[in-house]
Amino acid sequence: MPGTIQVTKTGPRTYSPAAGKFVRGGRGVEYVAGGRIQEWAAATMRPAGVALTDAIAPEDVNTQATTDGQGRPVLNTVVLPQTVAVAYDGDEVPMVYAANANQGDLLIAAANGTVTPAGATPDARTIVGRCTQPGGVVVATNPLGLVRLAI
Repeated sequence: MPGTIQVTKTGPRTYSPAAGKFVRGGRGVEYVAGGRIQEWAAATMRPAGVALTDAIAPEDVNTQATTDGQGRPVLNTVVLPQTVAVAYDGDEVPMVYAANANQGDLLIAAANGTVTPAGATPDARTIVGRCTQPGGVVVATNPLGLVRLAI
């Protein structure tokens, strides 16, 4: 092959959430059918990265007026984005932890787009990053901490 086109040069990639799925910023996401994403399940083998903002599927946008308690029509004119930037591979981002972690621990995907320490013998395919939060993360006091992504 004489040459190739560089697909991503700088910045995160953007994706649309799958139909019926809501993606929260700071949560891990995985690939699903049709090139879309959803918050990852525990031990996912299809991690895409970490959503940088909230987003909803384009099909889930409601543009119909509803009525309030007094019968007046109400229309939500502030709609969440239908695409979301996803950080990956070497980016350091804040994420929600499902369990306490020490700085330097390898991390795997936990339920609902969170991370948890990998333990002594993790499947290498499930590693999503490393805890880089100074002093580690104690979920009871603050479940948010830094992660250097490895996906």
